[in-house]
Amino acid sequence: MKILVTGAAGQVGWELNRLLAPLGEVIAIDLADLDLTDEAALRGFIQARAPDVIVNPAAYTAVDKAETQPDVAMAVNARAPAVMADEMARRGGLMVHYSTDYVFDGSKSGPWVETDTPNPLSVYGRTKLAGEEAVRAAGGAHYIFRTSWVYGRRGGNFMLTMMRLAKEREELRIVADQFGAPTWCRMLAERTRDVIRDTWVNTDVRPRVKRELSGVYHLTNGGRTTWHGFASTIVATAPELTDRRHVKVTPIATTDYPLPAPRPANSILDNGKFERTFGTIAQPWDGALAECLADRSVA
Repeated sequence: MKILVTGAAGQVGWELNRLLAPLGEVIAIDLADLDLTDEAALRGFIQARAPDVIVNPAAYTAVDKAETQPDVAMAVNARAPAVMADEMARRGGLMVHYSTDYVFDGSKSGPWVETDTPNPLSVYGRTKLAGEEAVRAAGGAHYIFRTSWVYGRRGGNFMLTMMRLAKEREELRIVADQFGAPTWCRMLAERTRDVIRDTWVNTDVRPRVKRELSGVYHLTNGGRTTWHGFASTIVATAPELTDRRHVKVTPIATTDYPLPAPRPANSILDNGKFERTFGTIAQPWDGALAECLADRSVA
Protein backbone atom coordinates (compact mmCIF):
# COMPACT_ATOMS: atom_id res chain seq x y z
CA MET A 1 0.00 0.00 0.00
CA LYS A 2 1.23 3.49 -0.85
CA ILE A 3 0.09 6.21 1.60
CA LEU A 4 0.48 9.95 1.03
CA VAL A 5 0.58 11.97 4.27
CA THR A 6 0.30 15.77 4.09
CA GLY A 7 1.37 18.20 6.80
CA ALA A 8 4.10 15.76 7.81
CA ALA A 9 5.95 18.32 9.96
CA GLY A 10 2.86 19.08 12.04
CA GLN A 11 1.87 17.40 15.28
CA VAL A 12 -0.61 14.92 13.76
CA GLY A 13 1.35 14.48 10.54
CA TRP A 14 4.57 13.61 12.35
CA GLU A 15 2.82 10.88 14.33
CA LEU A 16 1.11 9.55 11.20
CA ASN A 17 4.37 9.40 9.30
CA ARG A 18 5.90 6.91 11.73
CA LEU A 19 2.76 5.01 12.76
CA LEU A 20 1.59 4.30 9.20
CA ALA A 21 4.99 2.98 8.07
CA PRO A 22 4.21 -0.68 8.92
CA LEU A 23 1.21 -0.55 6.55
CA GLY A 24 3.22 0.25 3.44
CA GLU A 25 5.21 2.97 1.73
CA VAL A 26 4.61 6.39 3.29
CA ILE A 27 5.11 9.48 1.14
CA ALA A 28 5.35 12.33 3.65
CA ILE A 29 5.09 15.92 2.41
CA ASP A 30 4.89 19.34 4.01
CA LEU A 31 4.74 22.95 2.84
CA ALA A 32 8.43 22.88 1.90
CA ASP A 33 7.70 19.99 -0.48
CA LEU A 34 4.43 21.12 -2.05
CA ASP A 35 2.27 24.25 -1.87
CA LEU A 36 -1.28 23.02 -1.32
CA THR A 37 -2.70 26.28 -2.68
CA ASP A 38 -1.30 25.34 -6.12
CA GLU A 39 -4.08 23.03 -7.29
CA ALA A 40 -2.40 22.08 -10.55
CA ALA A 41 0.85 21.15 -8.81
CA LEU A 42 -1.04 19.18 -6.18
CA ARG A 43 -3.00 17.22 -8.76
CA GLY A 44 0.13 16.52 -10.76
CA PHE A 45 1.99 15.33 -7.67
CA ILE A 46 -0.78 12.91 -6.75
CA GLN A 47 -1.01 11.55 -10.28
CA ALA A 48 2.75 11.06 -10.44
CA ARG A 49 3.01 9.30 -7.06
CA ALA A 50 -0.23 7.31 -7.46
CA PRO A 51 -1.04 6.68 -3.77
CA ASP A 52 -3.64 4.14 -2.64
CA VAL A 53 -4.51 6.29 0.40
CA ILE A 54 -4.23 10.00 1.16
CA VAL A 55 -4.24 11.04 4.82
CA ASN A 56 -4.67 14.81 5.07
CA PRO A 57 -4.01 16.48 8.43
CA ALA A 58 -2.62 19.58 6.67
CA ALA A 59 -4.76 22.66 7.32
CA TYR A 60 -4.75 26.41 7.69
CA THR A 61 -5.26 26.47 11.47
CA ALA A 62 -4.50 30.11 12.33
CA VAL A 63 -8.09 30.68 13.45
CA ASP A 64 -7.87 34.43 14.04
CA LYS A 65 -5.60 35.15 11.08
CA ALA A 66 -8.09 33.38 8.82
CA GLU A 67 -10.54 36.20 9.41
CA THR A 68 -8.31 38.43 7.28
CA GLN A 69 -7.02 35.70 4.94
CA PRO A 70 -10.20 33.85 3.91
CA ASP A 71 -8.93 33.05 0.41
CA VAL A 72 -5.80 31.32 1.68
CA ALA A 73 -7.77 29.45 4.33
CA MET A 74 -10.29 28.30 1.72
CA ALA A 75 -7.53 27.19 -0.65
CA VAL A 76 -5.84 25.00 1.98
CA ASN A 77 -8.88 23.82 3.94
CA ALA A 78 -11.34 23.24 1.11
CA ARG A 79 -9.95 23.37 -2.42
CA ALA A 80 -6.86 21.26 -1.70
CA PRO A 81 -8.91 18.47 -0.05
CA ALA A 82 -11.28 18.65 -3.03
CA VAL A 83 -8.39 17.90 -5.39
CA MET A 84 -7.11 15.08 -3.18
CA ALA A 85 -10.53 13.48 -2.82
CA ASP A 86 -11.24 13.78 -6.53
CA GLU A 87 -7.98 12.07 -7.42
CA MET A 88 -8.60 9.26 -4.93
CA ALA A 89 -12.14 8.77 -6.25
CA ARG A 90 -10.71 8.44 -9.76
CA ARG A 91 -8.20 5.84 -8.54
CA GLY A 92 -10.62 3.92 -6.32
CA GLY A 93 -8.48 4.77 -3.30
CA LEU A 94 -9.20 6.08 0.18
CA MET A 95 -9.27 9.70 1.37
CA VAL A 96 -8.81 10.36 5.10
CA HIS A 97 -9.45 13.96 6.11
CA TYR A 98 -9.55 15.76 9.47
CA SER A 99 -12.09 18.38 10.42
CA THR A 100 -13.01 20.30 13.54
CA ASP A 101 -15.50 21.13 16.27
CA TYR A 102 -15.50 24.65 14.80
CA VAL A 103 -18.03 23.55 12.17
CA PHE A 104 -20.60 23.91 14.99
CA ASP A 105 -21.75 27.12 16.66
CA GLY A 106 -21.48 25.77 20.22
CA SER A 107 -25.12 26.48 21.08
CA LYS A 108 -26.15 22.88 21.85
CA SER A 109 -26.36 21.91 25.51
CA GLY A 110 -25.19 18.31 24.98
CA PRO A 111 -22.48 16.65 22.89
CA TRP A 112 -22.58 17.18 19.15
CA VAL A 113 -23.34 14.16 16.94
CA GLU A 114 -22.50 13.74 13.28
CA THR A 115 -26.08 14.43 12.15
CA ASP A 116 -26.31 17.80 13.90
CA THR A 117 -26.53 20.73 11.51
CA PRO A 118 -23.22 22.64 11.21
CA ASN A 119 -23.27 26.38 11.69
CA PRO A 120 -19.67 27.67 11.84
CA LEU A 121 -19.04 31.02 13.50
CA SER A 122 -15.67 31.81 11.91
CA VAL A 123 -13.88 31.80 8.56
CA TYR A 124 -11.82 28.87 9.79
CA GLY A 125 -14.94 26.88 10.63
CA ARG A 126 -16.59 27.72 7.31
CA THR A 127 -13.54 26.68 5.30
CA LYS A 128 -13.21 23.41 7.20
CA LEU A 129 -16.90 22.68 6.59
CA ALA A 130 -16.37 23.41 2.90
CA GLY A 131 -13.53 20.88 2.97
CA GLU A 132 -15.82 18.23 4.43
CA GLU A 133 -18.43 18.91 1.75
CA ALA A 134 -15.82 18.68 -1.01
CA VAL A 135 -14.51 15.33 0.22
CA ARG A 136 -18.02 13.88 0.33
CA ALA A 137 -18.94 15.35 -3.06
CA ALA A 138 -15.99 13.62 -4.74
CA GLY A 139 -17.90 10.37 -4.34
CA GLY A 140 -14.99 8.13 -3.37
CA ALA A 141 -14.29 6.08 -0.25
CA HIS A 142 -13.52 8.47 2.59
CA TYR A 143 -13.28 9.03 6.31
CA ILE A 144 -13.73 12.51 7.76
CA PHE A 145 -12.60 12.66 11.39
CA ARG A 146 -13.84 15.71 13.30
CA THR A 147 -11.72 16.40 16.36
CA SER A 148 -11.09 19.14 18.92
CA TRP A 149 -8.43 20.89 20.99
CA VAL A 150 -5.51 18.92 19.52
CA TYR A 151 -2.19 19.02 21.37
CA GLY A 152 1.11 17.17 21.54
CA ARG A 153 4.82 17.44 22.21
CA ARG A 154 5.54 19.03 18.82
CA GLY A 155 4.36 22.07 16.90
CA GLY A 156 2.28 24.91 18.26
CA ASN A 157 -0.57 24.04 20.60
CA PHE A 158 -2.27 25.02 23.85
CA MET A 159 -0.33 22.57 26.04
CA LEU A 160 3.08 23.80 24.90
CA THR A 161 1.94 27.42 25.17
CA MET A 162 0.79 26.92 28.77
CA MET A 163 4.06 25.22 29.68
CA ARG A 164 6.01 28.14 28.25
CA LEU A 165 3.88 30.82 29.87
CA ALA A 166 3.94 29.07 33.25
CA LYS A 167 7.72 29.45 33.23
CA GLU A 168 7.47 33.16 32.40
CA ARG A 169 4.53 34.41 34.47
CA GLU A 170 3.14 34.20 37.98
CA GLU A 171 -0.49 34.16 36.78
CA LEU A 172 -2.26 32.67 33.79
CA ARG A 173 -5.72 34.04 32.97
CA ILE A 174 -7.58 31.32 31.06
CA VAL A 175 -11.09 31.10 29.62
CA ALA A 176 -13.38 28.95 31.77
CA ASP A 177 -16.71 29.09 29.91
CA GLN A 178 -15.78 27.13 26.76
CA PHE A 179 -16.06 23.35 27.02
CA GLY A 180 -14.29 20.69 24.98
CA ALA A 181 -12.20 17.54 25.03
CA PRO A 182 -8.42 18.00 24.72
CA THR A 183 -7.22 15.44 22.18
CA TRP A 184 -3.72 13.99 21.97
CA CYS A 185 -2.37 13.98 18.43
CA ARG A 186 -0.88 10.51 18.93
CA MET A 187 -4.32 9.08 19.68
CA LEU A 188 -5.62 10.54 16.41
CA ALA A 189 -2.75 8.97 14.49
CA GLU A 190 -3.16 5.61 16.22
CA ARG A 191 -6.88 5.45 15.52
CA THR A 192 -6.30 6.46 11.91
CA ARG A 193 -3.74 3.70 11.51
CA ASP A 194 -6.08 1.16 13.06
CA VAL A 195 -9.02 2.15 10.85
CA ILE A 196 -6.97 1.99 7.64
CA ARG A 197 -5.48 -1.36 8.64
CA ASP A 198 -8.72 -2.94 9.80
CA THR A 199 -11.08 -1.72 7.07
CA TRP A 200 -8.83 -2.28 4.06
CA VAL A 201 -9.94 -5.21 1.92
CA ASN A 202 -7.41 -7.10 -0.21
CA THR A 203 -8.46 -8.02 -3.73
CA ASP A 204 -6.66 -9.67 -6.63
CA VAL A 205 -6.33 -6.29 -8.31
CA ARG A 206 -5.43 -3.86 -5.53
CA PRO A 207 -6.48 -2.99 -1.99
CA ARG A 208 -9.89 -1.38 -1.68
CA VAL A 209 -11.65 0.08 1.31
CA LYS A 210 -15.05 -1.01 2.57
CA ARG A 211 -16.94 1.87 0.99
CA GLU A 212 -20.03 1.41 3.14
CA LEU A 213 -18.04 2.72 6.12
CA SER A 214 -17.37 6.06 4.41
CA GLY A 215 -18.59 9.15 6.22
CA VAL A 216 -18.07 11.65 9.03
CA TYR A 217 -16.94 10.44 12.46
CA HIS A 218 -16.27 12.36 15.65
CA LEU A 219 -12.93 11.41 17.16
CA THR A 220 -11.65 12.99 20.36
CA ASN A 221 -10.40 11.88 23.72
CA GLY A 222 -13.16 11.26 26.23
CA GLY A 223 -14.64 13.48 28.90
CA ARG A 224 -14.92 17.24 29.04
CA THR A 225 -13.20 20.22 30.58
CA THR A 226 -12.64 23.92 29.96
CA TRP A 227 -9.55 25.68 28.73
CA HIS A 228 -9.04 26.71 32.36
CA GLY A 229 -9.34 23.10 33.51
CA PHE A 230 -6.93 21.98 30.81
CA ALA A 231 -4.39 24.66 31.77
CA SER A 232 -4.73 23.92 35.49
CA THR A 233 -4.03 20.23 34.93
CA ILE A 234 -0.98 21.03 32.79
CA VAL A 235 0.49 23.34 35.43
CA ALA A 236 -0.24 20.86 38.22
CA THR A 237 1.21 17.78 36.51
CA ALA A 238 3.80 18.65 33.84
CA PRO A 239 7.21 17.32 34.95
CA GLU A 240 8.88 20.42 33.48
CA LEU A 241 6.84 22.62 35.83
CA THR A 242 7.74 20.98 39.14
CA ASP A 243 9.18 24.26 40.46
CA ARG A 244 6.26 26.29 39.04
CA ARG A 245 3.31 24.66 40.82
CA HIS A 246 2.64 27.95 42.60
CA VAL A 247 1.67 29.70 39.35
CA LYS A 248 -1.91 30.92 39.68
CA VAL A 249 -4.36 29.81 36.99
CA THR A 250 -7.25 32.27 37.10
CA PRO A 251 -10.59 31.53 35.39
CA ILE A 252 -11.96 34.26 33.12
CA ALA A 253 -14.94 34.63 30.78
CA THR A 254 -14.73 34.57 27.00
CA THR A 255 -15.75 38.21 27.03
CA ASP A 256 -12.65 39.02 29.09
CA TYR A 257 -10.39 37.75 26.31
CA PRO A 258 -11.84 38.99 23.00
CA LEU A 259 -10.43 37.50 19.79
CA PRO A 260 -11.10 38.23 16.11
CA ALA A 261 -12.72 34.83 15.49
CA PRO A 262 -15.60 33.66 17.71
CA ARG A 263 -15.17 30.29 19.42
CA PRO A 264 -17.95 27.76 20.09
CA ALA A 265 -18.91 27.63 23.77
CA ASN A 266 -19.60 23.90 23.59
CA SER A 267 -17.14 21.84 21.56
CA ILE A 268 -17.95 18.42 23.04
CA LEU A 269 -18.17 15.84 20.24
CA ASP A 270 -19.97 12.53 20.76
CA ASN A 271 -17.64 9.64 19.81
CA GLY A 272 -20.39 7.03 19.84
CA LYS A 273 -20.53 6.44 16.09
CA PHE A 274 -16.78 5.86 15.87
CA GLU A 275 -16.84 3.53 18.89
CA ARG A 276 -19.76 1.48 17.54
CA THR A 277 -18.26 1.20 14.07
CA PHE A 278 -14.64 0.46 14.92
CA GLY A 279 -14.91 -0.98 18.43
CA THR A 280 -12.60 1.49 20.16
CA ILE A 281 -13.44 3.38 23.34
CA ALA A 282 -11.98 6.86 23.73
CA GLN A 283 -9.39 7.27 26.47
CA PRO A 284 -10.30 10.06 28.94
CA TRP A 285 -8.57 13.32 28.13
CA ASP A 286 -6.72 13.57 31.43
CA GLY A 287 -5.26 10.08 31.09
CA ALA A 288 -4.05 10.88 27.58
CA LEU A 289 -2.55 14.15 28.82
CA ALA A 290 -0.65 12.30 31.55
CA GLU A 291 0.82 9.93 28.95
CA CYS A 292 1.76 12.83 26.68
CA LEU A 293 3.44 14.75 29.50
CA ALA A 294 5.42 11.65 30.50
CA ASP A 295 6.60 11.04 26.93
CA ARG A 296 10.06 12.31 26.01
CA SER A 297 10.40 10.62 22.64
CA VAL A 298 9.40 13.74 20.67
CA ALA A 299 10.21 16.50 23.15
